[in-house]
Amino acid sequence: MAVRPQDARLEAWERREQPLTALVPWLVLPLSAIPVAVLDSHSARAFATGMGLAALAALWMLWFYRLHPPGWRERPRWPALAMTGLLAVMAAMVLHNPIYGIYTWTGYIFVYRVSHGRWRLLATFVVAVIAATSQDGGLPRSPEQGAFYGILLLANAGLALAFTWFASVSYEQNERRKQLVGELSEANRQLEAALAENAGLHEQLLTQAREAGIMDERQRMAREIHDTLAQGLTGIITQLQAAGEAGHAADHERRVEAAIRLARESLSEARRSVHELRPEPLETARLGEALGEVTRRWSALHAVPATVTTTGVPRPMPPDVEVTLLRTAQEALANVAKHANATRVGLTLSYMEDEVALDVRDDGVGFDPASLTVSADGGFGLTAMRERVERLAGTLEIESEQGAGTAISACVPALSVERATA
Repeated sequence: MAVRPQDARLEAWERREQPLTALVPWLVLPLSAIPVAVLDSHSARAFATGMGLAALAALWMLWFYRLHPPGWRERPRWPALAMTGLLAVMAAMVLHNPIYGIYTWTGYIFVYRVSHGRWRLLATFVVAVIAATSQDGGLPRSPEQGAFYGILLLANAGLALAFTWFASVSYEQNERRKQLVGELSEANRQLEAALAENAGLHEQLLTQAREAGIMDERQRMAREIHDTLAQGLTGIITQLQAAGEAGHAADHERRVEAAIRLARESLSEARRSVHELRPEPLETARLGEALGEVTRRWSALHAVPATVTTTGVPRPMPPDVEVTLLRTAQEALANVAKHANATRVGLTLSYMEDEVALDVRDDGVGFDPASLTVSADGGFGLTAMRERVERLAGTLEIESEQGAGTAISACVPALSVERATA
């Protein structure tokens, strides 16, 4: 927290105040003792008394500033005793010679150094009495002098007490302001430290977010490549191999045309994946109709009967839900074509209140799910399928056994488009 030039000057004067006020009594004491010594020079006894009182005052001030025990200000009795003794010496000095009033007014300085609260006001009143006594030339000896002495006492005490009270209030306010400024400075320091820490955390979060974004994009592209290029290339290879083994020209031509069609569809889907567009079957149709179209193409290509059944009330789903279930169906059908050796396949799309489920069942050879591993040729299908579904807080279950076919069930939470945008 920057310190303003005005505040710096005030703090500098405040630092000088204590040594300056401590020096004043030492300067004033000789100024009053010298004329007293001159006036008392006619009497050795008066001279000794006057100079003895001045010496006692000097010793008392020395004790005030140098010879007191450590921590004496924190012990209430010590400051009270010190102030009482000094006031007694000052009273004796004024009673001996009123000229000592030049020095005794410095009692106000000592009042501020050692007294607090009501004791400060009481000590201030005593100093005012000593000052009035000095100004009156000593204690009054007649009613007229008593009246004048009362006026002097009233004036001195009134002004001194008023100034002392307001000075005490100002001092307390100043101390509170210092405390508040200190607390504010500490709060600012902690805030700056917190901001610096937050900046570091923010930078760390940005780095993590970038890395997470890169990882998500990599996973998305891996899934899309598998769902488009990999499946398409697998189908093309299968059709071309079948064309090479075809015994009739018509069968050969049909296989080649199927391979060309797959290549075009795969290229189109790859382009759509790069631009993060919805799969082509979902562009102009609902999820159930898109599944029917995908299943019809797959059945015609692989010559395996496949049906799609819809239960519940069909309704528009959020795009990510529809894409996930369509890709799950495509992957499941691709796995049936590659591994199941099935004679029929059934797909069931079920609309429930807050969920939508897709079941794909075949009567193929089946497998043991417990022994499921990534295939040697880098198969990514079931892994990508599970990641897609779990990314939407859904579940993917696989049931299969040797010779009893396979059932894959994907279930995801799904609000309708109308409820999701409400």
